[in-house]
Amino acid sequence: MSANIETVLSEKRVFPPSPAFVKQANISGMDAYRKLVAEAEKDFEGFWARLAKAELLWQTPFTQTLDESKAPFFRWYHDGELNASYNCLDRHLKTQPDKVAIIFEADDGKVTKITYLALYKEVCKFANLLKSRGIKPGDRVLIYMPMSIQAVVAMQACARIGATHSVVFGGFSAKSVQERIVDAGAVAVITADGQFRGGKEIALKPVVDEALAMGGCEAIKTVIVYKRSGSAVAMASGRDLWWDDAVKGQAESCEPTWVNAEHPLFILYTSGSTGKPKGIQHSTAGYLLWCILTMKWTFDHKASDVFWCTADVGWVTGHSYVCYGPLAVGATEIIFEGVPVYPDAGRFWKMIQDHKCTVFYTAPTAIRSLIKAGGDLPKKYDLSSLRILGTVGEPINPEAWMWYHNTVGGGRCPIVDTWWQTETGGHLISPLPGATITKPGSATFPLPGIFADIVDETGRPVGRGKGGILVITRPWPSMLRTIWGDPERYKKTYWPDDFKGKLYLAGDGASTDEEGYFRIVGRIDDVLNVSGHRLGTMEIESALVANSKLVAEAAVVGRPDELTGEAVCAFVVLKGARPTGAEALTIAKELRDWVGKEIGAIAKPKDIRFGDNLPKTRSGKIMRRLLRSIARGEEITQDISTLENPAILEQLKQST
Repeated sequence: MSANIETVLSEKRVFPPSPAFVKQANISGMDAYRKLVAEAEKDFEGFWARLAKAELLWQTPFTQTLDESKAPFFRWYHDGELNASYNCLDRHLKTQPDKVAIIFEADDGKVTKITYLALYKEVCKFANLLKSRGIKPGDRVLIYMPMSIQAVVAMQACARIGATHSVVFGGFSAKSVQERIVDAGAVAVITADGQFRGGKEIALKPVVDEALAMGGCEAIKTVIVYKRSGSAVAMASGRDLWWDDAVKGQAESCEPTWVNAEHPLFILYTSGSTGKPKGIQHSTAGYLLWCILTMKWTFDHKASDVFWCTADVGWVTGHSYVCYGPLAVGATEIIFEGVPVYPDAGRFWKMIQDHKCTVFYTAPTAIRSLIKAGGDLPKKYDLSSLRILGTVGEPINPEAWMWYHNTVGGGRCPIVDTWWQTETGGHLISPLPGATITKPGSATFPLPGIFADIVDETGRPVGRGKGGILVITRPWPSMLRTIWGDPERYKKTYWPDDFKGKLYLAGDGASTDEEGYFRIVGRIDDVLNVSGHRLGTMEIESALVANSKLVAEAAVVGRPDELTGEAVCAFVVLKGARPTGAEALTIAKELRDWVGKEIGAIAKPKDIRFGDNLPKTRSGKIMRRLLRSIARGEEITQDISTLENPAILEQLKQST
């Protein structure tokens, strides 16, 4: 386990929220933040009990807040009963039935809007369909859908009847789908004939058919297919149903199934170091509570907001901040089927302008790609509706943060740089837009009720101004409950013996500055040991991207080196054309010298490779494990079916 990570990136710029923003904020000023933190410190269980009673609608009120008797298998509110769908839909029917819940923009630009009442009816009809197919509380249902209103309907309908959903990103391969069906023990699949991304149709139903033919999926008795693309697909008699045909005649109301607070709301698979995906299992009450609180705290939710989280529902961000959080607080939200650069790189900015988006939440990878595609493009659009910007998925380098702040936000929108994971259910470390003085590249402070620290290999706190291993020292309601079907792996992965099973291991390296601001420096396994110096790859990436004249994007990995233990290998996308020959050598030397000046000679990349882009999944995540294989000269044996651009791998094998 890595520790004592040297933090070498210094950031002096600070950005306080404006007095006008502070005045209207849900958490107004640092004193209000500190008051909540102090309440949680003084009466931990009382704090969480008060919030759960205030924010959730209970069918059976809980009497015990936290049960630690079987730690690390914590239980929250475990003797209470509620329903997640009821908390997202029914609660709004008397107060705002005609408010638009979802604005859906398709890949081709067609816009569909649905109100809370209409969404409720669609969810109830689909829930009744599921029940008619014999799907009962506790059954697992796999969802493999395009970004759509229907994806949310499917998830909410599962929650309504007490079925546990497992959403698989609509770019995963048949083998990935089959593995998840088998591991979850799913009894039904909800999918579509196809989806559109960037003007191209991507088949979905044929992938499901291929997965089901692989074996081990005999428990699947129902496949419901939403007609999106209109392409011909095979339909197995008795098993496969067209969505629209099957919901005809179903009642528009469906009594919610009241479930225990600890009932598994969903299983979401995330990659593991062993190669076998981990089924992260989340509860109902604790998870939903944190979705609501982070909508109100981190995103300062107001009834007038138009909220847009660009994440796919196949990822946890799409669960918490597309399907559950926005609906539970009664928001109007945007859902987008396509990609940010189609039909051109102004797509995001045009959508913000057209729908008068007020809160925009996207990934640093998307931000960097949009800078490369047209750094001045946002200025051509009216982005004056925006009031908060957010980032998610990985640390954001300071120069991308500054572009986001100045060019997209016009220098007036607070940026919430959120740190969290599939496992945490929602934001754990993040600025509060009406309270926190932000620093580019820093996730700032833990949210109220979250107790985070940075420790060495033995679990001892390293103190301010130093780097080490990020841990959470107390349980929190939205934490994962286990790894589906593998409780031992859950304990070993997240509550290691190195820390006596008392600290949650996030798997990220981090540091704090002298004021206690947290900076995430990347995964522990993305920490390089160069001549005895432990360096976070994110800091080297940030230094490269800070050369804003030359570099659009960079990814850094390590490879074994006889002299230094590990050598820094950088994969770089330039703002101009990809260089070759003597020009590539010249630019590589310039960038090495730049990193030496920014960080120090120890961080200079030994190997720099230039590409037109980087290997990314269809959700925009850089696949660093593939880059590690390339850097080490290894044959790529990993599954690359989720890559948006597999041809880039050959290009990146050419070293400079």
